[in-house]
Amino acid sequence: MRHTALHRGCRRCLLAALVLTSTAAFADNTDMNVSPALDRVSLWLGAYAADTSTTVSAGLNNPDVKGKLNLQHDLGFPSSQTVPHARFDFLLGESQGFSFDYYRIDQARTKSLDTAIGFNGDTFNAAASVTGRVNFQFGDAAYRWWFGHSNDVFGVGIGAAYYRVYAGISGQASVSIPTVGFSSTAYAATHTTASAWAPELQLGWRHAFSNNLRMYINASGVKKNGNHLGGHIYNGALGLEWFPWQNLGFAAEYDYTRIDVHQGHPAYNDTLAMRMNGPSVFLRLRF
Repeated sequence: MRHTALHRGCRRCLLAALVLTSTAAFADNTDMNVSPALDRVSLWLGAYAADTSTTVSAGLNNPDVKGKLNLQHDLGFPSSQTVPHARFDFLLGESQGFSFDYYRIDQARTKSLDTAIGFNGDTFNAAASVTGRVNFQFGDAAYRWWFGHSNDVFGVGIGAAYYRVYAGISGQASVSIPTVGFSSTAYAATHTTASAWAPELQLGWRHAFSNNLRMYINASGVKKNGNHLGGHIYNGALGLEWFPWQNLGFAAEYDYTRIDVHQGHPAYNDTLAMRMNGPSVFLRLRF
């Protein structure tokens, strides 16, 4: 009896061991199917130190009445600004998942002009005090497919991007129409604001040197066609991730962003052209 009971106990222990081993093997196999270059859940919290050049153009729908301002050159806007930047990624299964990204730029400046400038049919004379502001917000959401399970994976993403832009200038201005002998000096203000959803295409590459050190390249493009509101946004980034701890690390990348947005109105049109490039630094959480 004792031998039979012992035999049964051994069989139960062996069965339990086999179940645990099979479960562990299944879990390990599942994890092995996910490339070491990817994380199941990934959070990026950081800042983008962007060197910025912003040109605002506006004019009446007449080739002879138009104006263009570079906010850094003409109004003394800072050429460098640090802005918040956040991302969130997670996988569904082994090689597909969602990606979210968000950043914004907000600049304002008041300057006393030393030369006259023309904008949207108004002339802001020398010594006039002029205030300019630009606000740009960008967020996107995309579904990504990753190809490969080794240390290198390539990704394609399709999604939608939302952007909102505001640009304005105000100050003492003179308006003149020589053909009818009219001229006047008064406070003038002009601005453009727009927001829209647009389709987005993303491309990516990831390489894992080890579990703690990885490299990546991101590229994305947004394009919206339309006479009333249209334009494009292109972005590229080259980065490096380092994890001194299993779930906590850092990332540094170099970004280049190009934004061109135009609007058409019944009486006038306007365009915002923005160029940004510089490093981004992130605190990285992964699970």
